[in-house]
Amino acid sequence: MSYSVAVAGASGYAGGELLRLLDAHPEFEIRTVTAHSNAGQRLGSVQPHLRSLADRVLVETTPDTLAGHDVVFLALPHGASGAVTADLDESTLVVDCGADHRLVNDNDWAAFYGGEYFGAWDYGVPELPIEAGRKQRDRLVGATRIAAPGCNASTVALSLAPGIAAGVIESTDIVSVLAVGPSGAGKNLKLNLLASEILGSANPYAVGGTHRHIPEIAQSLRAAGAADVSISFTPVLVPMSRGILATSTARIVPGTSAAEVRAAWENTYAGERFVELLPEGEFPRTADVLGGNVALLGLAVDEAAGRVVVVAAVDNLTKGTAGAAIQSANIALGIDESTGLSVNGVAP
Repeated sequence: MSYSVAVAGASGYAGGELLRLLDAHPEFEIRTVTAHSNAGQRLGSVQPHLRSLADRVLVETTPDTLAGHDVVFLALPHGASGAVTADLDESTLVVDCGADHRLVNDNDWAAFYGGEYFGAWDYGVPELPIEAGRKQRDRLVGATRIAAPGCNASTVALSLAPGIAAGVIESTDIVSVLAVGPSGAGKNLKLNLLASEILGSANPYAVGGTHRHIPEIAQSLRAAGAADVSISFTPVLVPMSRGILATSTARIVPGTSAAEVRAAWENTYAGERFVELLPEGEFPRTADVLGGNVALLGLAVDEAAGRVVVVAAVDNLTKGTAGAAIQSANIALGIDESTGLSVNGVAP
């Protein structure tokens, strides 16, 4: 069976990655690509790497242009998708790569984003542990409204949720420091993202509990069983176009052995195709996941400090955004979860 697909925001980084992956998906047929300021242009003019789709013409992003498709992927700025999706048929599968539908608490939305709150959709991180030994993929089966995750948020949540669910780490005094590529901030011109500002430098931003992904991380860890969550989260821009290397640490529950800690992650991700715990003593690099729909995790137990250290590498545009969106759509439609997605990266 073939599903007709529209991609809104096709001229941006996330939209381009969606199209790159969707073009190779055997069950999806890309029919419509939309944009805002780039409407009327050939897709090849703004996404020159997408040669097979270069002659497609970008149309305006409106409910009318998105209507009539089986699947709609949204890669719009935060605050822009809620009004668009309100007019789409309830039977249409809509996957939002923005933040508009991620947060279940409207107070969190008001504090970190502001503007109108459009409500929460099913969260698109299939491997995330939730209550009763289940995973988030169970909630995606048959879903028609899915919120793809924030790339930093899902990376940290996948790093720590197994320990929370197994009761081997504490959910307070969590510390996460991330090296991130600037593509996660979108394609709009911003002074702090210019090459002359980034090359040869590492630049912290949103320091001191202000990053918008913090409530999303806390929400995921509570879903995994945390009664309370406190996290110090510090992202650092580094001179690579795409990728996240997240180092997260948490206190180990007293009396828990190193073997029990590692077993929590091994058991959680055993059999998962797109989240992999590396052998003991191995740690991932961002280069290893470039272009692949995979999160690689390395784990160490710092017995002197009484903490677990998890290092995660993710391509923010693939597993962090577009790949997670397509993976979740596959599940919702009853397609094999891995269809159109690869764990292989690009090297060198």
